[in-house]
Amino acid sequence: MRHALAALLLIALPVVAEPWPELKLVSEHPVDGVLGGNLSGLAWCGDALWTVSDRDDGLLYRLDTSRNVWQALGVHIEVPPVPDSGLPWGLRSRTKAVSYIRGGDLDFEGVSCDAAGNRYLVSEAHAAVLQVPVAGAPNWLNISPTLVRQARGSGMLLHFNALFEGLAVNPAGDRIWLAAERERRGLLLIQRRQTTWDCNGGCVLSSEAGLEQQPAQMPDARSAPRDFAGLSFFNNKLFTLERNAFRICRRDPETARVEGCWSFAADGLADGRRYPQPFGLAEALVIDEQGAWIGLDNNDRAREDGERRPVVWRFAAPKGGWSARL
Repeated sequence: MRHALAALLLIALPVVAEPWPELKLVSEHPVDGVLGGNLSGLAWCGDALWTVSDRDDGLLYRLDTSRNVWQALGVHIEVPPVPDSGLPWGLRSRTKAVSYIRGGDLDFEGVSCDAAGNRYLVSEAHAAVLQVPVAGAPNWLNISPTLVRQARGSGMLLHFNALFEGLAVNPAGDRIWLAAERERRGLLLIQRRQTTWDCNGGCVLSSEAGLEQQPAQMPDARSAPRDFAGLSFFNNKLFTLERNAFRICRRDPETARVEGCWSFAADGLADGRRYPQPFGLAEALVIDEQGAWIGLDNNDRAREDGERRPVVWRFAAPKGGWSARL
């Protein structure tokens, strides 16, 4: 009994942030043309960066990056009716009600691409994934209800506005990782079968509760729920964007085990770049050989220097590259 109580106390206590190596900011790019400043995903597809807004159900955005201030160019998509993913009626009805006020019934929270250029968008509101092929009409992936059932059985997808917050697709386009946002956060994996997407045994790679101390650079730093805000798949590794901790972590894609992390708090929370919210705003991640792109969903709120547009940061890759041992 004494050991069980001690274990529970350890789970409840906030985790103190480790002094991970700091990434160096190379450039930052305000983005014009994204509805309401809600930039909620990033992906490289071919020779261009693409983004989505969680307030826009019928648009994908191609980013014109030819100048320092980027322009989001809307590309219309015809979205078919959403299939039933197995979410309970209470969650779905609350999301529907909120959509009439803020917009965005689908609540797209992430975008990823395979090597062929097909794009994949995750709907947080419906726990569903939309494929936008290079040629042909968009379609919802036929995902086994096992995904939602196992996620909820592990304590995830239980709370409004805390469902799937990001996804990553492998180059072959036959594996998708999904990130459950918070309370509990977790990582899940589905694989393409002949006609459906299903789990190879278990869907759940990780499920974590608890609090974590925000970095010291955060004004009035406090303990905040562990969260995931975005995913990227690069060089056969899974990278997680951990918003409240202001860091990126490299993980084993089969087990979700952390192999190393890098902080972006020093430059991301420098004078002028801080927002009045008591939490992080990073929601989009792309990892490549030279560095990381991190996109901010600022909800049209101004930061200290007055900038109201969403911003994409470019950080240089760490010394030794993303595969370096820490």
